[in-house]
Amino acid sequence: MPPPTAPAPPAVDPAQATVGGEALATTGLAVPAGAPAAPAVTATSWLVADLDRGVVLGGCAPHEFRAPASVQKLLLAETLMPRLDPAQVVEVNRDDLRDLDPASSLMGVVEGGRYSIESLWLGLLLKSGNDAANVLARVGGGSAGRQGGVQAMNDEAHRLRANQTHAATPSGLDGPGQYTSAYDLALIAREAFAREDFRRYIATRTVQIPGEPGTPDLALTHDLTLLDHYPGTLGGKTGFTDLARQTYVGVAERDGRRLAVTLLGAETAPLGSLGEATALLNWGFGLAPDASVGRLVTPEEKRGDHVVAPARGDRRGGLVDWSSWSLPTALGLGAAVLLAVLLVTIPWRRVSARRRAEKR
Repeated sequence: MPPPTAPAPPAVDPAQATVGGEALATTGLAVPAGAPAAPAVTATSWLVADLDRGVVLGGCAPHEFRAPASVQKLLLAETLMPRLDPAQVVEVNRDDLRDLDPASSLMGVVEGGRYSIESLWLGLLLKSGNDAANVLARVGGGSAGRQGGVQAMNDEAHRLRANQTHAATPSGLDGPGQYTSAYDLALIAREAFAREDFRRYIATRTVQIPGEPGTPDLALTHDLTLLDHYPGTLGGKTGFTDLARQTYVGVAERDGRRLAVTLLGAETAPLGSLGEATALLNWGFGLAPDASVGRLVTPEEKRGDHVVAPARGDRRGGLVDWSSWSLPTALGLGAAVLLAVLLVTIPWRRVSARRRAEKR
């Protein structure tokens, strides 16, 4: 069936369209000069990036707003895994399951059931459990509940400089104003795959979760993934809604290179999201090792509206944004440094003079 009529996405801010490089500010293809032709795919937006080099190998409409579907769950995981104890056991409540279509992707938790956070992560990533997403967002949101978890996701997207990403639901089920981009998904995937626990969960094939008295056992099998179907696959996540169509984020390794592929707006035929991801990965691995049309930015590169450069004296490993300082502030800092130098050196000179006198 044809996709439903989608509301027009927001226009991309021209300044944000160039994040990662001028060549990425396009609604069409961005490929290295002299590279083989990119495969023909139905995805309206895609990107292939080298995670280790931090560079973009190619893409199509990389910064355009698109609905994410369940690849949104990667942002949920990347945001909340550092905050939640995997051994913590939580109880599912009625609101966690409210308004969930029984025909949608579910882990299978039940109201009143008690599950570890680790089990919920497995249910989220293996079965794309929308129920698991709601529980995790509620617990991770603290006193603000599920919406607090969603707000944390948006705060994390902002930190990553994923400028086209806005979450309205933790699961990726369509919500008002909910968008992402192929470029943003690569930033999110890089952060997620940097975590050992995430890599372990996303690469799990099957797992048995024993139920407590009164709750059923759960048998989870990783479905709709390139694991065991594409050599070197480290993990991946599919998504689908009528609005978003098929979406996919995955990472594969070959000859010491880890490539991420992200795609949005793909159709079921002729290849589907997994077939298109396979074609794009093959294309990326076939490029020269130094091929690039842009790069994946890091959170430390920018604070506020000012691009910053590394500062050797910042012991915290961060960056000092000199461009945001006013002249009075800079002069004040200079005076303070001079005073500190005088306070240190004058007493030392007096001591040195006494020592020289004693030696004479």
